[in-house]
Amino acid sequence: MNTYARGATPGVETDNLSYGAVQLDVSDSGRALGFWHDIVGLSVLESVGEELRLGVDGRELVVLHPGAERGVAPGHSGLYHLAIHLPDETELARVIWRLIVAGYPQAPTDHTMSKSTYLSDPDGLGLELVFETPERLGSWRNEAGELRLIDSEGHLHSVAEPLDVNEVLAHLPDRGFDQPLLPPGTTIGHLHLHVSELEPALSFYRDLIGFHEHIHSPELGFADLSAGGAFPHRLALNVWAGVGASQPPAGSAGLRDFDIILPGEDALRGVLGRLDEAGHPTELAEGGLLLRDPAGNALRLTVEPS
Repeated sequence: MNTYARGATPGVETDNLSYGAVQLDVSDSGRALGFWHDIVGLSVLESVGEELRLGVDGRELVVLHPGAERGVAPGHSGLYHLAIHLPDETELARVIWRLIVAGYPQAPTDHTMSKSTYLSDPDGLGLELVFETPERLGSWRNEAGELRLIDSEGHLHSVAEPLDVNEVLAHLPDRGFDQPLLPPGTTIGHLHLHVSELEPALSFYRDLIGFHEHIHSPELGFADLSAGGAFPHRLALNVWAGVGASQPPAGSAGLRDFDIILPGEDALRGVLGRLDEAGHPTELAEGGLLLRDPAGNALRLTVEPS
């Protein structure tokens, strides 16, 4: 049995890295915009060429690159889902209600550490909309091959349970259902990736990039990492697409790359030193330093603007 209690390992209350924009290849710009803007509620920012730059309060969160020849190709490494985190439960209620009114398929889910709803874009790209509740999580354990969560009051839960939607909707006292855009304070809060092998990917993100191991369950083919702060779920890795899964074929919709923002130049030098010592290749690219994890997923390292 594996157990982990929040506070049992050293950490700080604030994250020591964060996410910038997530770049996605999509097949059709009109359909993609109809989802990410009209349904999800991201604002359209200034774009260059065919790129569609979307975000909140002027900050890029998702960049869409039209031109893919097909939707998501299952059975490959890449994006399992990206997660947009909302600043409070009222905003989660607002977006769940917007999806209900639009008749868009969703799966409201309670993860104990968060309340969320899942949906997919027209190409099959996964999205989770999240309100963080880390204070509800106490510990976790593997029980007969299943991940089980123990809440702060000692009650046992599965990792995913149905969300009490009526309780969430009660957080809309103004019944303000008609606000079409996501509010300031909305961020890319975590990513969940398909990888080809769990251990190399875990070592890469933990030992080289600087995430903190939270849950490591080889028998379930799953690992979960924090960024050093109070929320335990900033990056998840799984081999559910198959051990040895390759990157998707060219022309598929999917993850192009994503930005990891480090808190300063000293932090960047530390990561670069670890990458150099490990012999991990990097290359200069527009907006930062581009590299790939052991499964071939591309990420860009950059520094928080001063």
